Amino acid sequence: MEASSVPELERAFTALRSDRPGAVLVTADRGPLLIGRTRIAEFLMTNRLPSISSYHEHVQAGGLMAYAASYHATYRRNVALVIDKIFKGTKPGDLPVQQPTEFELILNLKTAKVLDLTVPPNLLARADEVIE
Repeated sequence: MEASSVPELERAFTALRSDRPGAVLVTADRGPLLIGRTRIAEFLMTNRLPSISSYHEHVQAGGLMAYAASYHATYRRNVALVIDKIFKGTKPGDLPVQQPTEFELILNLKTAKVLDLTVPPNLLARADEVIE
């Protein structure tokens, strides 16, 4: 399902209710998917649909899990490099785009309980953050 606005998000919910997938992938979208993360999480829990996302915020809002770039690691790594290059005369527009190199697995056990899912111990052991 695609949704680039709130009305499209509601249409996607209608389609999801009808199609009944086994799980939902919430993609990295800074628009309605991030803004509507609480509404998305509520819909998914109410309709007993497990989800994985590429944003921490979705799990904090009630999504089941996320595998996402570590904001803190990316920030720590990039800020010092960028400041150093600018102080040495590089124009900000000439700086390369940096890709994240560290990722985190975040699990929401509250949501797993609502969905009546058992998180395997090996997955739980690999999680960087667990919401209980």
